[in-house]
Amino acid sequence: MKNYATQLLTQLPDGLSALLVVGGSLVAGWLLKVGIFWLLRAYERRTSSTLAGSVVRHLGTPAAYFIPVLLVAVLLPLAALEPGPLEAVRRVVGIASIVTFAWVLTQVMDVLEDLVLAHYRLDRDNNLAVRKLLTQLQFVKKIGVSLIFFVALALVLMSFATVRRIGAGLLTSAGIASVIIGFAAQRSLANLLAGFQIAFTQPIRIDDVLVVEGEWGRVEEITFTNVIMKLWDERRLVLPLDYFIEKPFQNWTRTSSQLLGTVFLHVDYSLPVEAVRTELTRIAAGTPRWDGRVALVHVTDAQKRTLQLRILVSAADASTAFELRCEVREKLVAFIQTHYPECLPKTRAVVDGPEPAAAAPTLVG
Repeated sequence: MKNYATQLLTQLPDGLSALLVVGGSLVAGWLLKVGIFWLLRAYERRTSSTLAGSVVRHLGTPAAYFIPVLLVAVLLPLAALEPGPLEAVRRVVGIASIVTFAWVLTQVMDVLEDLVLAHYRLDRDNNLAVRKLLTQLQFVKKIGVSLIFFVALALVLMSFATVRRIGAGLLTSAGIASVIIGFAAQRSLANLLAGFQIAFTQPIRIDDVLVVEGEWGRVEEITFTNVIMKLWDERRLVLPLDYFIEKPFQNWTRTSSQLLGTVFLHVDYSLPVEAVRTELTRIAAGTPRWDGRVALVHVTDAQKRTLQLRILVSAADASTAFELRCEVREKLVAFIQTHYPECLPKTRAVVDGPEPAAAAPTLVG
């Protein structure tokens, strides 16, 4: 069959033969891609497979280019072309194969990330191990994509004989060039090394709650050069990677997401503190925001006019702790207003009465 097809193509003009081979390969490759991904979609609908769904979502577009180009590369020898034109077409097809294959590999990284995210859910409680893994995964993925890009670029360039000859000459000046590039890219290299340090020593992780530069937020993304934090009001704070190596910051989820929330109240000396303790216990037991660990009232200061009460309550994470603090503060103030309004902070003053009138002088006759 192959010999028959070869004989048939050799009887055609060279241009028409090449057109049939290339065009037929592209059409056959596209039909093959459509069939493969139709089967994958059917399998996903029947089994709800995470892998099949991710492959369809990420690899559909690059495969539509890679599979036809791959068939052209396999069937190109069937085209009856002169050595010169055949070599030119082979070079174009080779470059297209490298580029499309590199595209497929970068999307495979996304498929692997989807599989990890499906197995390790970030939205669960006590997700410390998951955040560690995802921080490393994100950095390794960026490194992998960069390596694929540079290797593909090198292979494309090395397919040209001129570039290969120039490369031999460039090696002689590589020492000088490396020194110049080292000085020019000193800051970038520092950030890259800081990225490796952050990925594997992990002072911060994806979804960590940080207080940096007086701002509260969560780590949304870690790139090669920056850390992007999503602040509580949905602003984004962008900081260089080496900031987290050189400067202090607060990490509220370093070992656990559990936190203690603090509420301060200033009340009159006459307030019965034990009643406030009882009411706090009732409030904490009645709210789903409390995690059941800590609910305490302490008198932390006795000032000239008021007592300072510190209320400690515990919650599962920073966001819940903030909401719990607001709820406890509001309900305790309402409790004091309702049951002990005379114990709200007040200013005492002693007002002297009018001075007694001076006695009239007595006349002595």
